[in-house]
Amino acid sequence: MNGQAGKVRVAVVFGGRSAEHAISCVSAGSVMAALDPERYEVVPVGIAKDGRWVLADPGQQLAITDGALPEVAGGTAVSLVGDPEGRGLAVLDPGQAVGRALTEVDVVFPVLHGAYGEDGTIQGLLEMTGLPYVGSGVFASAASMDKEFTKKLLAAAGLPQGDHVVLRDADGAISADPDVLDDAARDRLGLPVFVKPARAGSSIGITRVTDWSQFPAAVAEAAAVDEKVIVEAAVPGREIECGVLAARGTGLPEASLPAEIRLRDGVDWYDFAAKYLDDAAEFDIPADLTPEQTAAVQAAARRAYLALDCRGLARVDFFLGTGEDGEDLLVINEVNTMPGFTPISMFARMWAATGVDFAELVDRLVSGALAPR
Repeated sequence: MNGQAGKVRVAVVFGGRSAEHAISCVSAGSVMAALDPERYEVVPVGIAKDGRWVLADPGQQLAITDGALPEVAGGTAVSLVGDPEGRGLAVLDPGQAVGRALTEVDVVFPVLHGAYGEDGTIQGLLEMTGLPYVGSGVFASAASMDKEFTKKLLAAAGLPQGDHVVLRDADGAISADPDVLDDAARDRLGLPVFVKPARAGSSIGITRVTDWSQFPAAVAEAAAVDEKVIVEAAVPGREIECGVLAARGTGLPEASLPAEIRLRDGVDWYDFAAKYLDDAAEFDIPADLTPEQTAAVQAAARRAYLALDCRGLARVDFFLGTGEDGEDLLVINEVNTMPGFTPISMFARMWAATGVDFAELVDRLVSGALAPR
């Protein structure tokens, strides 16, 4: 251990270049506050929107205040040391070809959402530097971030998916052909459909299309975030989520009690504003499910975690509907390898209802990352 008085030194990396920069800042503020100062020494590392890495001010405001979103601003420029023997960060002094050593790091907690963080990119960088880190590895992070390949891998594992169509080079395609979906695809998908960037989160760039005349603008909005766009048929049913956490010692997945998201009257779907800015949803934690339904959700969440080769944690989102014969129909919507991470986020609240409070949750993740693989 390299921290003060034998403490574990944890580099909490947050911000980033994705559209989810602000939500990452909020999550990181909660994680840093939850790390026991008697056991951990926190090194706050912010990634600015332009990609600069900085040693952030520990007192920086990392919360949504009166609708204003936080972001990484200022700080001493730093960089990861590429040599695995360095195990840490270096200060980048202006005018010097080589930065001076700043600190060694025991473990990294990359509280990053979206591109350049949750998609395998920073995981690959950390693998090259030899630093242990919280969360899934390169492949699982990349596959879970890309909705197309999430669906393919889950389908290969026998887990149910909603109907969908993938549009590649969507920006160019829609410019050339506003009717990029043929009549057969439209008939199969029906209305409404959800048009999404294939590799993004927090409902950024997503449009609920209720008339095909809205479709070209919806594709253009999604393509502004990611050139690959996925068009999903609406899946009727209750919105259910379940947290997965690696068990101490074995690393095998444990599932939390599920939760249900219920939108208030007048709210059509769970968009960015409904998630983070408006009082637009109610949450049942745990969800009002039968024991059999709870067991089915938990089993499917664990199977999804294993099918994608996840590590450490994940949140699996479902739709729970009813078939023609009254049977339950469970469909996986998404798998998040680094879900929102505040005490009021669904992942933390589900685990709290299961008996794991926020501080213990963070501690388990850091301890798990330090455990030998």
